[in-house]
Amino acid sequence: MTVAQPPSDAHPAPMPKVRPHSRELPLRVGTRASPLALVQTRNFLDVLRHFCPVLRGPIFADQSVFEEHAINTTGDKVLDRTLADIGGKGLFAKEIHEALADERIDFAVHSLKDLETDLPSGIVLACTLKREDARDALILGPTCTGVDPADPFATLPRGAIIGTSSVRRQAQLLHARPDLHCVTLRGNVQTRLRRLSEGACAASLLALAGLRRLGMAERADIVLEPETMVPAAGQGIVGITVRADDIELHELLAAIEDPEAKAVATAERALLAELDGSCRTPIGGYARLLPSGELHLTGLVARADGSFLLRRALSGHAADAARIGRELGASLRADSPRDVFA
Repeated sequence: MTVAQPPSDAHPAPMPKVRPHSRELPLRVGTRASPLALVQTRNFLDVLRHFCPVLRGPIFADQSVFEEHAINTTGDKVLDRTLADIGGKGLFAKEIHEALADERIDFAVHSLKDLETDLPSGIVLACTLKREDARDALILGPTCTGVDPADPFATLPRGAIIGTSSVRRQAQLLHARPDLHCVTLRGNVQTRLRRLSEGACAASLLALAGLRRLGMAERADIVLEPETMVPAAGQGIVGITVRADDIELHELLAAIEDPEAKAVATAERALLAELDGSCRTPIGGYARLLPSGELHLTGLVARADGSFLLRRALSGHAADAARIGRELGASLRADSPRDVFA
């Protein structure tokens, strides 16, 4: 498993003031129970140990510092309906945040794209880790032959059935290829790949970050550039939530906050919050830092059937990430039909 490292030009984060005997050990970390979520959680704990050597020092030789709590969320249990039909993407975190609020766990690890913009009272996003590749990948089934990187969607047969649970991916795909048909395909990465191989659909789309973290990057037949498929806000970023009043863990997590991930995540989540879209609203948001140091944010709003799609971009100082996200979101909302946000 590859452990995320800080950018080579980043200033070392100050070592946190860890007081190992000031709280009960082990520290309990909550996560979804999927294979990808567990890999991301263990990667996070490795990063934390790397930046805070006291957590792997001789003082803890006879006891475990961390205790994993794999929690089955509603979003993982109900797979026969879309997320919009069962209450939205916050269902991937609901039970985890209940455990956090009840002090059954001390902090929680999430795929940031699955984390709602308005967190429950008393819960805060304390840390974002270095971003993995944010792009989407097209996964082809046995009936698709030939790959044309210059025109990725030309690979798909006319009228093909595409499996996806994302209205964002569906909208962009149908905008480019209105002849295609999209069906709901939910479950963890392994489940979706199995159903694809069994012929449930001609192709599917997955986040490249998840495939890479699972050591399955070779399953990506075509990697879609953000100009072709705008990623989801927060895609490829792992976020850590804690109780707002847990100052000790805030100090600890400050040591591993990735400044670039924080900047782009702030812009993307501000965009999402301004648009105030539901799980039925196709929204994309992708920010990156340019060599000049400026932050460049691309936003997208569409109808699920692809009949309307609006893509815009805005740049500015990275320190103004939240303002950039709000301004771009307001611009997209002002020029989109009202029914898009219904």
